Amino acid sequence: MSELKSWTADQQVALLFVILFGLLLLITGAGGLLALRDRGALQREQVERFKRELRAVWVSAVVFWGAWVAGPVGATLLFGVISFLALREYVTLVKTRRGDHRSLLLAFFAVLPIQYVLVAHRNFDLFSVFIPVYVFLAIPVASALAGDPERFLERNAKIQWGIMVCVYGLSHAPALVLLDFPQHQGRGAFLLFFLVMVTACAQIVQLAASRRLRRRPVARHIDRSFSLRAWGAGIAAGALLGAALYWTTPFKAGQALAMAAIAAAAGTLGEFVMSALKRDAGVRFWGNTSSVTGAVGLLDRVAPLCFAAPVFFHSVRWYFQLKP
Repeated sequence: MSELKSWTADQQVALLFVILFGLLLLITGAGGLLALRDRGALQREQVERFKRELRAVWVSAVVFWGAWVAGPVGATLLFGVISFLALREYVTLVKTRRGDHRSLLLAFFAVLPIQYVLVAHRNFDLFSVFIPVYVFLAIPVASALAGDPERFLERNAKIQWGIMVCVYGLSHAPALVLLDFPQHQGRGAFLLFFLVMVTACAQIVQLAASRRLRRRPVARHIDRSFSLRAWGAGIAAGALLGAALYWTTPFKAGQALAMAAIAAAAGTLGEFVMSALKRDAGVRFWGNTSSVTGAVGLLDRVAPLCFAAPVFFHSVRWYFQLKP
């Protein structure tokens, strides 16, 4: 461990990616062997689903590697594009009217780029309040100028919520890369890696625990797999993984455990909230492949990060009293 800490930040990040791609190669090989076995129709369908999810993980890992190579600017641009696609996916599956076009144009071509420009310039104080204060007032004004009062409150709430999740929440992920810790310069990439690994682990363990443990769903009409036991198991797994990865961050082991627990709790609750939104929209998943809406399931994959990133970012910044 002491030798790892003596490595440069770039060497440590490179080691993490070597481990990540190595694990993906092993999982891909094991999945290929399982696919060769003769199974029933249901099991073949599960194998195909596993292969699709694995391809998505490969694409995400390669994209994150490219963002690290490109540096903070590349990471900011990457998440800006992801925010644009996620917001587009969200809008395709919620009901809007012609009177919402001004608000949507404002969201896509003004709010989103301004938010990420504020991130790139490390203007964290303004970036934290730009959307919750200024944009939340501007969106209904733009809608009112369109002159369409029908279901005005509901329509604007949908647009504001989409901006809050897809733009505001996700923009905190590249902001982590730009945080500057005293005596730990250049370690922002580790925080982003830490957050992604912890939230993914918590989500996977919660899903697995919901199938193994006796189900007592909190809200069965929203998500039958979400129970307090499974949620606790997901948080515990994320916290333990965070403690194991403390050497990649400026945290001590106890601090990493606490911060990982906060991120895991926020991410899994975010997934639960998005399940409620999907129920309201009448879809089982955001990627509606049976239509021509353009939705490909991106929002399903980034939803936990959209909730975990702002909570984790502000918790870290507040606890360590970090300045822009």
